[in-house]
Amino acid sequence: MSEPPLSLVDATAQMTAPGQMFETERANVHGVEMTVWKHAPTTMRQILDLSLNHASRDFLVYEDQRFTFDQHYRIAATAASHLIARGVVVGDRVAIASRNLPQWVMAFWGGAVSGAVVVPINAWWTTDELLYGLSDSGSKVLFVDEERLERVRHRLHELPDLSTVVVLSEEPGRPARIGDALANIELVSFDDFVGAVDPQAVPPEVSINTDDDVTMFYTSGTTGRPKGAVGTHRNVITNLMSLFFVGQRATLRYGTGNVDDHGANTQNAGLLNIPLFHATGCLATMTVNTAAGGKLVMMHHFDARRALKLIESERITMIGGVPTIAMQILDHPDFAQFDTSSVRSISYGGAPAPPDLVRRLRAAFPKAQPGNGYGLTETSAAVCLNSGPDYVAKPDSCGPAVPVCELAIVPENFEGDEPDASLPRGPEVVGELWIKGPNVVRGYWNKPEETDASF
Repeated sequence: MSEPPLSLVDATAQMTAPGQMFETERANVHGVEMTVWKHAPTTMRQILDLSLNHASRDFLVYEDQRFTFDQHYRIAATAASHLIARGVVVGDRVAIASRNLPQWVMAFWGGAVSGAVVVPINAWWTTDELLYGLSDSGSKVLFVDEERLERVRHRLHELPDLSTVVVLSEEPGRPARIGDALANIELVSFDDFVGAVDPQAVPPEVSINTDDDVTMFYTSGTTGRPKGAVGTHRNVITNLMSLFFVGQRATLRYGTGNVDDHGANTQNAGLLNIPLFHATGCLATMTVNTAAGGKLVMMHHFDARRALKLIESERITMIGGVPTIAMQILDHPDFAQFDTSSVRSISYGGAPAPPDLVRRLRAAFPKAQPGNGYGLTETSAAVCLNSGPDYVAKPDSCGPAVPVCELAIVPENFEGDEPDASLPRGPEVVGELWIKGPNVVRGYWNKPEETDASF
């Protein structure tokens, strides 16, 4: 590089300046003054509509199933119409309890554009835990795979709010096994629920505001039952904008881009090895690819050799997850047998990474940019991100906060509601990390005391 790259500060100032795509402004959100993305889309319907810019490209790949962006859009739009036909109105909860499947994504977008609050339920929960999530959320509709259905079928009668159960087949090409009818609950396969899909189907027109609720991810604390973190359209889209911003900033500073060895633009392809019921899998991976035209390649379960095979056959460009995922791929004895030259990005979070991991990744994937980050379910995923040369230079850092997030380290004895400049600052300061921004969810579902304590 003949000239030093722009600093983070200078690049951020350029990109957030008046008139730029990532311009910021101050706004009042739920009674709190904060920085927001000025030109962000306002609802998830607008994000889904963006996906049609990539209509003919593959979007969802699972085993022998492939769905283009156009096919996904039409099925999600049809699902939204059928939800509304079954009485779902803005604010109603629609739950998904399933392993990663293409129909999970379709159910999510169908629920989001219908005006519902989508409730991704932890697919690995026990029967009691699944029933708790469905009961606590008061979900009216449940999209569920066959394994989860058998886990809760005998107790669905305990859920007075539940009126429809839609069953997803876990095997491509095989009709879902729905079993015997349920008293007072409609039980239907996903294929029958959607029915014949009009190739010109569009989502129904629903009046949705940017600060209406759209997601409820359950987050487990150290004590007590999991809490439903209620996110709005603004929260989800803020995260989307922040991730796009960080990618564009890297391009501005270092000239990195998605260009193959022949100089032609290629489609990004992500190996989805994070559960979609987790904020990282859903908000930091799936929704980003929906908007940006990236292919999502799903696995029934993570297996390092199977992952290597998919990296080669699907020309995977992005690998995400936790550090152990990257290490399992690197450590597989057959690693050298597979062509992994397509990989351009390897990012992870959720746990500290061994200091030596960056060196190993750089050696094994010389064309790939490593990265990590920090965020919470309550922050709709990303707060801080560190990637590329910055991460290589400081591998023990999770990076700077995105421009719309304000951070403060608050001492244990602090009694105010808003940190100010009088608080001590510096690397030696110890305290609680407070986060403010339009990505922070509005609170915990039906838990006013816990909400007051944390928000």
